[in-house]
This record gives sequence, structure tokens and C-alpha cells, in this order.
Amino acid sequence: MIRATADTNVYISALHFGGLPRQFLIAAHHKRFELSISPPIMDETQRILREKFSWAEGTLQRQMLRLSHITRMVYPAQTFDAVPTDADDNRILECAAQARASFIVTGDNDLLRLGSFQTIRMLRVAEFMALLPT
Repeated sequence: MIRATADTNVYISALHFGGLPRQFLIAAHHKRFELSISPPIMDETQRILREKFSWAEGTLQRQMLRLSHITRMVYPAQTFDAVPTDADDNRILECAAQARASFIVTGDNDLLRLGSFQTIRMLRVAEFMALLPT
């Protein structure tokens, strides 16, 4: 099974805007791949939806519960400083490493510029979706 970790921007796009990022979450829900998340990623997603997009607390809690059902929660044991300009990006790397993910799905230019980290490839949503078996 393909293992992936998504950046917060993918969750925000999927939950708030839809489109291909939402299709990405639907594919995870249908077990086309294993999607891992960590508490820091979940917390950042909630914070942005609450503060930037003014989501109501009830809606936010329902969506976080839904997200928890389609992802595998991991608890990173290591910390990294591979992206010194954005500590939140390092939380994505930590989650992916702990989950033994092959891919990080992101729209973040700092992560995309890395290209890879350890054995983990950075891909945009469309690139990742094209890799999934039908």
C-alpha cells in the first residue's frame, strides 16, 4: 500500500475549497492509499480553519472527526530542522518519517524545493493522484 502524508495546505484546500485536494481525501477514504497525520498537523489545520476562514466550532469539530476516520494518527519521535524558515514544514517531515511514508503531498514551495527528504518524495496533489492505481 502506498503511504503518504499531506501538508496542512492540502487539508485546508480539501476541506474549505474542494477540487482535486478533496478528491485526494476521498481516495484516502476509499483506502486507495494510507494517509498519515500527526497532532501538530491536525492542530495547525484546525487553527487555520478557525482563524483565517472563521469556521464555526461545531463544523470544525465534525470535520476533524471525519478527518480522523480517514487518516492514521502517528506520533513523531524525531524532530527535524530541514526547513529552518518554517517550523511547521518540519512537522510535516516528522510525520512522514514516523509513518514511513513514501510521499509528502503539498503545495508548499519550501517543501517542493527540497524534492525529497530521506527517502520521501515531495509531490503536488495532481502528481500524487496520477500515481495512484485506478
